[in-house]
Order: sequence, then structure tokens, then C-alpha cells
Amino acid sequence: MTFTGFIGTVCMYPLRVIIGASVALGIHPNILTLIGVLINVGAAVALGLRHFVLAGVIILAANIFDMIDGKVAHITGKVSQFGAFWDSTLDRFSDIALFLGLIYLYADLRRTDYVMIAALAMMFSIMTSYARARAESLIDKCKVGFMERPERIVLIWIGSFPSPVPPFHYPMAAVLWVILILSIVTVENRIHYTYLVLNNKPIPTGSNVISRILWRAFFWRDERTTIPYDAWVIAILAFVWLTPPEWLRDPMLGGPGLWSWLR
Repeated sequence: MTFTGFIGTVCMYPLRVIIGASVALGIHPNILTLIGVLINVGAAVALGLRHFVLAGVIILAANIFDMIDGKVAHITGKVSQFGAFWDSTLDRFSDIALFLGLIYLYADLRRTDYVMIAALAMMFSIMTSYARARAESLIDKCKVGFMERPERIVLIWIGSFPSPVPPFHYPMAAVLWVILILSIVTVENRIHYTYLVLNNKPIPTGSNVISRILWRAFFWRDERTTIPYDAWVIAILAFVWLTPPEWLRDPMLGGPGLWSWLR
């Protein structure tokens, strides 16, 4: 079992209890989806007011509802096309709410640089989901690219708690950089992949070891809980937790912003 597979297995135990309770109480899965969004709005408010740990706890609670609504729908036989549309639409509201909380925070700190980084991360996060939805109206499947919604939510959750290594800072600045960069890559990845499929062209594989690794990383198709996925997760956590916050001009430290580097 992989590292991420073990975490997923452990997390499923309490989720099964919550799913069973939701089924027993007869709660409609669409209501569970709505509850998750409303709780996420609370997390966004907490982020905006600099209550990061509280925001992390609320995000965890909100996404329990996000994880169980589909399973409750399957168990109760209430799977529907509208339910899928409802879930997808409200997911976008949840995503936007969390980023707006961070944008408000950085605006309050007078950090225009991180307002822009959070805004761009939000834009490319939404475009990641849109690119897949639009592509799959033209081709069978476009589930390529690493930075999907579960990864974004987990990263924001991680950024809400102090890092487990010195200097024990809140790594939200590093988290935003990871989300932004990998979301840009994922969007470009999906555009390129859709172009290749529509024009019956093969996916590039590379002619040597380095190019093969790069192309495989770019056209990311490995499932979660696999060894390659674990490798990505470990690399991201290392960057998020180990990068000195002063290198990123972390707004929580005060001091000059990123713009000072350009002057």
C-alpha cells in the first residue's frame, strides 16, 4: 500500500460511519452538497480574518460533506444528471470562496503581490475544471494533469496549519505558488491533450530517459494512491514545508513584497 493509499484507507473508516448516518437519517445528497458549500464559506471568512487553524478545521468539516454526497447518492439510488450538475456547480462556488478569503486577507495586509497570486491561482483553478468539462463535450475523457480539485483543497488545508518542521510557519504562501504553477501546467496540459486527440495525433513520449520523464510528468495520467503520485506528493510537501518563508516574501512575515525584487 502506498503512503497516500494508507491515508485514504484510514480516512474511510470515519467516513463510512457518517455515510451510514446520512443514509439512516434520509438526508438527500443534494442537501449534503449544499451544506458543504455553506461551511466552506465559513472557512473563507476565517481565512480572511487570519484564523488559519480555525479555517483548517472548518475546511475539513466542509469537505466531509463533499466526499460523502456522491456515495450517499449511490447507496440511496438517488444518482441523477441534475445531482452531478449541482455538485459540479457548487464545487466551483466552494473553490472561489476559499480563494476570495485569501484575497481579502492579502488585501487587508496591503500585499498586492499576493492578491495577484491568489487571484491567478483562483483563475487557473477554475479553468482547470472548465477545460476538462469543455474537452469532454468533444472527446471521451480528459482526466489528465495533476492539480485537480481534491489536491487544491488538501493543499489549502495544509497551508492552514503550522508546518511540522522549523520555523513552524503557516505555509500558505508556498501553497499558493504550488497551486498556481501546477494549475497553469494542468490547463495547458488539457488543452494540448485535447488538441492531440481531436487531430488523431499520438501523445509525445520522448526519445531519451529525461524527455520521457518530462513528458510523463506533463501528461499526468497516473491514478491517485500510486507510487508516482506519492512521489509528487512528497516533492510538493517538501517544497511547502521546507522552503524558507522569507524566500517567498511571505505576507505573514511582514516586510517588502515581491514587487521589491523588480525595482
